[in-house]
Amino acid sequence: MYAAAFVFAFLALNVADPVKRVSSGGVGVLLVYLPFLAFPIVGALIASRRPGNPIEWICLTVGLFWMSFALRDASNAYALASTGTVTASVTLDALLKADWVVPVGLLGVYMVLLFPDGRLPSKRWRPFALFAGAAMALIPVVFVFAPGPLEGHPGVRNPFGLEQYPWLQGVTVFGVLLLPLCVLVSAASLVLRYRRSGAEVREQIKWLAFAASFVGVTYLSSVIVGIFFVPALFSSKDTTLVLLSLSQGVVLMSFAGVPTAIGFAVLKYRLYDIDIIINRALVTVL
Repeated sequence: MYAAAFVFAFLALNVADPVKRVSSGGVGVLLVYLPFLAFPIVGALIASRRPGNPIEWICLTVGLFWMSFALRDASNAYALASTGTVTASVTLDALLKADWVVPVGLLGVYMVLLFPDGRLPSKRWRPFALFAGAAMALIPVVFVFAPGPLEGHPGVRNPFGLEQYPWLQGVTVFGVLLLPLCVLVSAASLVLRYRRSGAEVREQIKWLAFAASFVGVTYLSSVIVGIFFVPALFSSKDTTLVLLSLSQGVVLMSFAGVPTAIGFAVLKYRLYDIDIIINRALVTVL
């Protein structure tokens, strides 16, 4: 359980990495983001059957953000394929430099902190929840005003950057490090909730832990494939490209397992089947 919780924390902060490495075209970008459609679907199901649970809004919001990322990346890829250049707005890109903070924070911090009933483990966690929310609100603002080059626009500096305050760049680094810390604390809260809860809640947590562990295994496998085969990508061995693409594709598809597991756990549908699934997985591996 400890390992699964921290795996989930790690994945929440690296969820965009395989997306960036796989996407290569307009339609391809949409297919890459397809597994993340599971978030709004699960959110809608929870809203219809467990109204009032904040997890429904977390799923819907995370899904909305990922779909907006998909549409933006697809339009950029289409423009690049058609004209050879990406006519992205400098102003818009400067304002959205840290748009990833909201979905990552909701998924990595509040999804774990409120899982599975939508309530904090205890009132003592309220200051941390407020602190994490303040950090999620502050990080994007600091990114907007931090001076420096604008990513995706060679030779262009952030138009909103306060050049007279270069120390703001250091604040952005601190903010980026602060978010993983919040995610790890939330993961620790899930472990504590598991130890203090009854049988039913433990089964719910097992669903999330198993999904996170499965994504962790596939992600690690993809990293290993990349380490051993990336040097050969500069050669003409197409089989290497296929192997790496397949492993990354499996990682992306496995991400859909996280919202799916959340749906099974929160809706308590076939809740105790998770023990059978875990046993069969262990038998298959061993």
